[in-house]
Amino acid sequence: MTNPQNNQQIPQVEVQTETPSPLDNAPDEIKLAVDLIYLLESNEVDKETAIKALEIVLSDFKNK
Repeated sequence: MTNPQNNQQIPQVEVQTETPSPLDNAPDEIKLAVDLIYLLESNEVDKETAIKALEIVLSDFKNK
């Protein structure tokens, strides 16, 4: 594209749109579960440690 006033090129701005994720319309509990799984896996938390920690969290939330 050229600027008619001084014949200089005007840089084009490319707009990138994100592809919608299947999680966009998922219930909040699914989104949270996916986030927790990602957090545990990306930090390489041992499977048994993660299960024990999740059991503690579950018990705590049920008792509130």
